[in-house]
Amino acid sequence: MNRGRFPIEEWALVETEFSEADQGRTETLFAVGNGYLGLRGNVEEGRTGYLQGTFVNGFHETWPIRHAEEAYGFARVGQTIVNAPDGKVIRLYVDDEPLIITEAELLNYERRLDFRLGSLSRSIEWRTPSGKKVLITSRRMTSFIDRHIAVVDYEVELLDAPAAVTISSQIINRQDGRDEYRSRVPQVTDGTFDPRKAEQFTDRVLQPRLQRENAGRYQLGYQCTNSGMTIVVGADHRITTDNEYTERGIVEEDLAEHSYRIRAQPGKPIRVTKILSYHTGAAVPVRELAGRSERALDRARDQGVGRLFAEQRAWLDDFWDRADVEVTPQSELQQAIRWNLFQLAQATARTDGGGVAAKGVTGSGYGGHYFWDSEVYVMPFLSYTSPAVARNVLRFRHKMLDAARARALEMNQRGALFPWRTINGLESSAYYAAGTAQYHIDADISFALMQYVRASGDVEFLAHGGIDILVETARMWEDLGFWRVGEDDVFHIHGVTGPDEYTTVVNDNLYTNVMARANLQAAAAAVDHVQVEDPEAYQRAVHRLGFTAGEVAEWRRAAAHMHIPYDEQLGIHPQDSQFLQKELWDLEHTPEDRLPLLLHYHPLVIYRFQVLKQTDVVLALFLQGDRFTDAQKRANFEYYDPLTTGDSTLSAVVQSIIAAEVGYHELAMRYFRASLFVDLADLHHNASDGVHVASTGGVWEAIAYGFGGFRDHNSHFTFDPRLPDGWERLVFRLTIAGARLRVRIEHASISFELETGEEARVSVRGRDVLVVAGEEVTVPLDGQGPRLRGRPSVHGMSGVRRSDGTLLTASIPTISLDVDVDEAEAGLTVD
Repeated sequence: MNRGRFPIEEWALVETEFSEADQGRTETLFAVGNGYLGLRGNVEEGRTGYLQGTFVNGFHETWPIRHAEEAYGFARVGQTIVNAPDGKVIRLYVDDEPLIITEAELLNYERRLDFRLGSLSRSIEWRTPSGKKVLITSRRMTSFIDRHIAVVDYEVELLDAPAAVTISSQIINRQDGRDEYRSRVPQVTDGTFDPRKAEQFTDRVLQPRLQRENAGRYQLGYQCTNSGMTIVVGADHRITTDNEYTERGIVEEDLAEHSYRIRAQPGKPIRVTKILSYHTGAAVPVRELAGRSERALDRARDQGVGRLFAEQRAWLDDFWDRADVEVTPQSELQQAIRWNLFQLAQATARTDGGGVAAKGVTGSGYGGHYFWDSEVYVMPFLSYTSPAVARNVLRFRHKMLDAARARALEMNQRGALFPWRTINGLESSAYYAAGTAQYHIDADISFALMQYVRASGDVEFLAHGGIDILVETARMWEDLGFWRVGEDDVFHIHGVTGPDEYTTVVNDNLYTNVMARANLQAAAAAVDHVQVEDPEAYQRAVHRLGFTAGEVAEWRRAAAHMHIPYDEQLGIHPQDSQFLQKELWDLEHTPEDRLPLLLHYHPLVIYRFQVLKQTDVVLALFLQGDRFTDAQKRANFEYYDPLTTGDSTLSAVVQSIIAAEVGYHELAMRYFRASLFVDLADLHHNASDGVHVASTGGVWEAIAYGFGGFRDHNSHFTFDPRLPDGWERLVFRLTIAGARLRVRIEHASISFELETGEEARVSVRGRDVLVVAGEEVTVPLDGQGPRLRGRPSVHGMSGVRRSDGTLLTASIPTISLDVDVDEAEAGLTVD
């Protein structure tokens, strides 16, 4: 990062110079959100930008998926998040000259996203074309207290001469491609196919249903053409100034505008306060939403903006008490860590029964869909810092259960099969090989559920909803798999795709089998637990779900006999039954301009090689680490790490965790930085589409699980730290069964102290530790684990033979680098 432009401040992201060249990135970096409502970091004046965006979690349009060749069971209806009407726009004119940031002469500029205040502020000094100096300050926030409310506070002060000032506050329907001048707004695209971006609509999405104006308050209401979802956006205005002014307003189908005309004098500020409310519904009439909007605006206006910002600060004080991570003395890393943690709050805090989208509410990337990202990368942070939010995310999955049951039936399975990517609970992945075939999402959801229950002690949720998910997913695995009967009965799972999307539709994917085993075992254990602890809930579950003792016994049997691939010759676990038969892709010599591979090679080319989009076996080593030996972890990491492209932002955090555990400490830090700055430094060149929320959750995992050495297998909370060189101290918090534990790691010791609660039980490298209120416990450490230098290399496998005696060789499909596609299609000879 350019530290002249983005100086290091541990509690804020600050920008001291505006740049038009990377507006997409900064719109994402400076977005504000609360999990329900998100405002991208567009400038208030709103004329230019990469994506003028306001997003509401779950507010989407549907569209028919058109397959070139149809087949039974393909996803039929696509879902894409809608760019909600934009209420953050405030235009400024001085002597009828508009402030256009990209063209204006700015004498001073600063923009600040404050992690403690939970607001975005900006201060600029503008010299107008006629030479007058104007100070403009603004601040905005989306409320963590009232998820429907956002505030834009805008102040203008003439510094040296009087002028005619006009301030125009607007709500604009940008989704349907028209600005306030009724001209088409160009779609942002470079013409390159990128599956990570959202689909573009060609027909009108938001059908006007309501327009209201009353004494400076405006409401626009719409209904989505196909999904039928409804939205009402309201705006309430107040002006504070000692200058003379007049005001007027207009409201149309796609534009509401309230303008102030001021005879402004130097030294007399003009402050316009705009309170916004956003309400959406799946089947709620627009007039009902309008009533809710009115009440929300009344309540916010009566409270006053000062109180709204004060409550925002108080909410974040509590958040940082639970979730802050302190790294000493690493100011640059400290700032980046807190930015990532703040993004987790902005993506999850007020989902309130909704899901956590891959981009949160900061952009339209991935169409606003929910993936397994939530369960594997975000839920651990929530379970150990914000358990109430974690519970809400699991409730969202529980609400999807009927749709998951229907999808399982469509796929000829019993139980439930959760969608790979979705907003409304229906499968929306058109490419089944890297979508629906990722059955492991069932096990990921079950894993997150049990992790939450063990961390929080919330057995009530397990007995009254969680058990339904566990039973139905266990049924799916027991039905999907099959037995090979011989001397030793073995349970196999065929025709699935693991986390690595560069290898699809395989047999006995290691990650899937290991996680399915855990899912089956968890379901059986949960049934036993509920039967003993809450017999009434157990009987209701039996009646509701219809499981029997014999069925539960079959889950246990399948888990006990699950096939876990292992290759004696190489001493590793094959990613799947055929993975080791492929040739190695030589990533070390693959040109940077050919990455990510999915944008430069046909899937079939990629599928023929041993090459990974993201960690697969290595992720299993992390999530099910108690099922592998230390030697197996190191051998597997050294084999798969050189084959992992990191084309997915989900990968580096897991590689960092296992690199730290097995001893590659320098490599662990390299991967950690790659995940820490994935958006801040735009390392994957798509930060403009929104924050990589899973990566931000992974940052916390890399800290707590990687460098902190924390593990939580089967309610055993253990520590084996790996403090990096150059770090004097690492401090983080874990909430376990209602007790908040402060963990402090130094090179010679690890210390525990309760900040809330009465006691917590943990262990450090096999030594049991009881922490009680009022006493700090310190355990000496003999080093920070093994220390290995360098990194594994694919060329270190040179001369290594497979079990059939053939040599492992590494290569690149280089012809694709040289062929002119147009010439090739014309049938010309290419040397």
